[in-house]
Amino acid sequence: MRERTRVLLACLATLVVVAPVVWFWQASLIPTTYSVMEMGYLDHGGGPRTVAGGEGPSGHGMDDMDGHGDGHGDTAGEPGDAAGEPGAATAPGRLRSVAGLVADPDRAADVTVELVARRQQVRLASGRTIEGYTLNGSTPGPLMEVRQGQLLEVHLRNENVGDGVTLHWHGVDVPNAEDGVAGVTQDAVPAGAEHTYRFVADQAGTYWYHSHQVSHEQVLRGLLGPLVVHPRSRRDPAGTTDVVALAHLYSGTATLNGREGDVPVAAAAGGTVRVRLINTDNGPLRAWAAAPYRVLALDGTDVHGPTPVRDEAVTVTAGGRVDLEVTVPDDGSAVRLQVGGDTALVIGPAGTTAPAAPEPDRELDLLDYGSPAPLGFDPDRADRDFRYEIGRRPGFLDGRPGLWWTVNGHVYPDMPMFVVHEGDVVRVRIENHSGDVHPMHLHGHHAVVLSRDGRRATGSPWWFDSLNVNDGESFEVAFVADNPGVWMDHCHNLQHATEGLVTHLMYDDVTTPFRVGDEAENAPE
Repeated sequence: MRERTRVLLACLATLVVVAPVVWFWQASLIPTTYSVMEMGYLDHGGGPRTVAGGEGPSGHGMDDMDGHGDGHGDTAGEPGDAAGEPGAATAPGRLRSVAGLVADPDRAADVTVELVARRQQVRLASGRTIEGYTLNGSTPGPLMEVRQGQLLEVHLRNENVGDGVTLHWHGVDVPNAEDGVAGVTQDAVPAGAEHTYRFVADQAGTYWYHSHQVSHEQVLRGLLGPLVVHPRSRRDPAGTTDVVALAHLYSGTATLNGREGDVPVAAAAGGTVRVRLINTDNGPLRAWAAAPYRVLALDGTDVHGPTPVRDEAVTVTAGGRVDLEVTVPDDGSAVRLQVGGDTALVIGPAGTTAPAAPEPDRELDLLDYGSPAPLGFDPDRADRDFRYEIGRRPGFLDGRPGLWWTVNGHVYPDMPMFVVHEGDVVRVRIENHSGDVHPMHLHGHHAVVLSRDGRRATGSPWWFDSLNVNDGESFEVAFVADNPGVWMDHCHNLQHATEGLVTHLMYDDVTTPFRVGDEAENAPE
């Protein structure tokens, strides 16, 4: 009897240990197909608690499907949305599908571009050959240039990319149907098929495009390219040279526009050069020059009152863009603009060289660079107030044990769905306590930095769509909800996104018919 008792107690002890692990494992499993409208839980940020038809994650979605049905529609204790708050009972009105949020279908295109996506061996300018992807036979893909206010129409044909492809217009606030996110705004384009994107380029600036299907692989291996929207009327002084410098790592090799090492840029002595620096990699990139330079624009938005920068480097976050102005010396020599440790632009008359530019110890602080200017809205009168706290903890993700990223304490897919109404002023507090840096990217909108670590911004309005958030940092940011849709809000270290650092911003009267997985095998990250 004593032996049986010992065996029984041992079995019970094992059950006590194993049962919770099995439950957490089962609860983490993600369905083979699902709508992002069903993921996680609703966070209204203190605003009215209504969404498309009264449905959503807190009513019938993944909370019930994957074992996360803890009954929360909002996280208790979040700023401006305490548990138990009744909320306003407003009618959601007529529902809209993301598929209908398009540019004027009757308007003719001003610029038309044909793109063919291929999986093939890629030969870099240096002669190095890698396995990757191309657009029109090259990577980076072709530079697209349009004038502000023009309608750009892009015909994408997938020749042989077996996983399917899409095109996301990174930093361009396109209509939601054109955002190019597989399973959210469209189905992935399978091999042999085509898809057309149409949008009006409203904001002048520097942008880029890339696939948002299996993006952690396809972007890394070359499905990307630059996009420049020139102002309606030229603002740069006569004689200014305009050059794109797209930074990308191919199989661990740093390149600018597909070229390794020093890349020459022909420019007249005494002339000015606008360098449109695009960081397409997963981590931040530092740029600096031995000579003074100015920061003209950040993420497609002009800096107000830029001043010369000396002995400081500027950080370009993953996915971000920085436009720099460099002046060529009058003596006929060149100036070196260093981009990371392995690549540089050598800017000057043909054939000239430039000495090495030692990396500065100091970094330009964009919080007080330039001079103040009106925002166009009052962030202190916000309609919604959200918290986006990034952490990390052990657990299961789709049945896999590991150390996973969290948002507000939750592991994917039990993530917040941030709900807004069109016209809302939105504030977000972003905090990072995860032990790593995260380049946060909100689709479809530009936000402005209000403060960092409690210190208010005092310089030019720091508008961004990609924000570098270091471990231990916190930002207060704000934007106007002026672009209806269902939008990804995720880390643009795309490997982090595959590990669950993905949320969405949802307008309360918009739904999507597209599903992750499904017959199209949509896999946005």
